[in-house]
Amino acid sequence: MPDRFKGTGVAIVTPFHDSGNIDFGSFEKILEHVISHNVNYIVALGTTGESATLSKDEKVAVLDFVLETVNKRLPVVAGIGGNNTQEVINTIKATSFDGIDAILSVCPYYNKPQQKGMYGHFKAIAGICPVPVILYNVPGRTSSNLTAETTLRLASEFENIIGIKEASGNLAQCMEIIKNKPQDFLFISGDDALTYPLLALGADGVISVVANAFPLQFSEMVNLGLKGKLNKSRTLHYLLLDFMNSLFLDGSPSGIKAALEDMGLCKSNVRLPLVKVNKTVHSIISEQVEYIQKNAKILE
Repeated sequence: MPDRFKGTGVAIVTPFHDSGNIDFGSFEKILEHVISHNVNYIVALGTTGESATLSKDEKVAVLDFVLETVNKRLPVVAGIGGNNTQEVINTIKATSFDGIDAILSVCPYYNKPQQKGMYGHFKAIAGICPVPVILYNVPGRTSSNLTAETTLRLASEFENIIGIKEASGNLAQCMEIIKNKPQDFLFISGDDALTYPLLALGADGVISVVANAFPLQFSEMVNLGLKGKLNKSRTLHYLLLDFMNSLFLDGSPSGIKAALEDMGLCKSNVRLPLVKVNKTVHSIISEQVEYIQKNAKILE
């Protein structure tokens, strides 16, 4: 099972009409775009999918649509997490897991639990979840860091906790996990710009924002890195690097949606409290989209 989540997973966006309703027509275009360009799996209802501003009914509708559109061509991971352990458990119990291959569960946010509390949170989730669990550590959003020690304890004690999406940006912490993790436990980059160096350190892949727009180039960079072809992988990393950084200049997923609008895949609409990127940043993103499109021959 863990091998299914090596390589490039896409943290898929949720497109919206101008009215704010979900744009399922554009959603289908984006899904087909990434599926046809060599990504390894789809992650729905994550941060990039704006799950925080989706109602319970909308989350069900999004997940059903993703499963129907993907139609078992790729594994599907569902984002199910929160800062209320019992509510997360209730959500898992109420979810039909037919077609869902794993869940991505973010560290509890806002209430800033101790390590003992985060261990207990994920122990409770692992105890009732019928599919594998991928931990998600993103201190920049949650204000709580899942330490290497706690990660390794969870990895060794629970067979259905199969990996971590690590977005701490702390390379020392990342290396400690990679060095000491069980062999089958996946270390997945949660930061596009750090994916190349993390591959060189022994990471198993990435759950990517950038791959919404450039799945072929990004997945090839990852695949080359996994094969140890670091020189070729590095070339693609630097082709994409400025674009990666531009996406976060004025908020995410506002940045990637600006890029997808330029590419004709969806409108750049986001839901409050997020807003679209400002005109200056959108111009920078547009320049980077054009640059990558002109230099895509690097794959030949």
